[in-house]
Amino acid sequence: MKFQVNRDVFSEAVSFAVKLLPQRTTLPILSGVLIQANADGLVLSSFDYEVSSQTEIQADVEEPGTVLVSGRLLAEIAGRLPNAPVRIATEESRISVSCGSASFTLLSMPVEEYPSIPEIGEQSGVVPAEEFSAAVAQVAVAASRDDVTPVITGVQLEVRENSLGLVATDRYRVAVREIDWDGGTVAGDSEVVTALVPARTLQEVGKTFGHSGTISVAITSRDDRELIAFSADKKTVTSLLIKGNFPPVRRLFPETVDNYAVMNTADLIEATRRVALVLEREAALRYSFTADGLTLEAIGSEQAQASESIDAILTGDDTVVSLKPQFLLDGLGAVHSEYVRISFTKTENPNKPGPVLITSQTSREQAGADSYRYLLQPNLLLR
Repeated sequence: MKFQVNRDVFSEAVSFAVKLLPQRTTLPILSGVLIQANADGLVLSSFDYEVSSQTEIQADVEEPGTVLVSGRLLAEIAGRLPNAPVRIATEESRISVSCGSASFTLLSMPVEEYPSIPEIGEQSGVVPAEEFSAAVAQVAVAASRDDVTPVITGVQLEVRENSLGLVATDRYRVAVREIDWDGGTVAGDSEVVTALVPARTLQEVGKTFGHSGTISVAITSRDDRELIAFSADKKTVTSLLIKGNFPPVRRLFPETVDNYAVMNTADLIEATRRVALVLEREAALRYSFTADGLTLEAIGSEQAQASESIDAILTGDDTVVSLKPQFLLDGLGAVHSEYVRISFTKTENPNKPGPVLITSQTSREQAGADSYRYLLQPNLLLR
């Protein structure tokens, strides 16, 4: 195999191919990147039986062929090459990489032992890339990072005829967002097609394809394994879906809320960060909402305490809630609006407030049009 390729194009392609590979793998061959050179250019692929990445780029191919090489090493080399065309040639089990006055010799891995890249079925639908990327960032923050319960480490995609819902939870909070979906025939009026995608994979897809215009999505079942594929700009990522039933968390959201407060999002974020400085780990902050505004209080260790008040417009009764500051900050960072509405739900016990609902607010008076909802502490209802 022998080819010449633009340095920046090659570096970006290798970086994309290795991005989703696991840091450690029991099978060294799965840490490789497969490079296929043909008359049309190069195809770079990686696959670890869970996730695959594939991208096509242009190159001047003198001799077609296929080679498998350590992905992370090639990515590091490609990222530091001088600004000149990259020439790659293979001879037996050695791969020579030369660029300007720099040259490297790498060992190839046995191509015949590498698993075949999953094939993608028919396109299920198309989503606007920027909106999808933003929705993933908003929702994935609520997914669990604890592998003990794999089903909640994913983001549930709920495909309807014209909309795509994203839902995530870690038992302590739930995040939901709806975006437009051009689904063709994948789901009828009343039908919902679901796909539970690992949150980490979905976050990488959101970042990688965020400026691609539109993202094509395909959900397929093959040999008892369900797969989702995202494609844009001659790049494709596939992922196995997580098996299991996602908890029915949408029912935790209240139909209507009469008791809520509106405040400036940045003011609340800054005040929360300041007052939380004196907290012990895992401790909660006390938020007291009254007609005069909002007071934050941290009763830290014996050495330190803190409090701060900010403007807030309260509708309904005075309310006191205790919230973990990082969980609140995750929700506030995702509303993407100048003002935020914090709504208070009721429980059967009048002395025990229910979960709080965080939504966007365009101005002090007007609720935001964004369909993002973040429910904090639904574990109170799940007991």
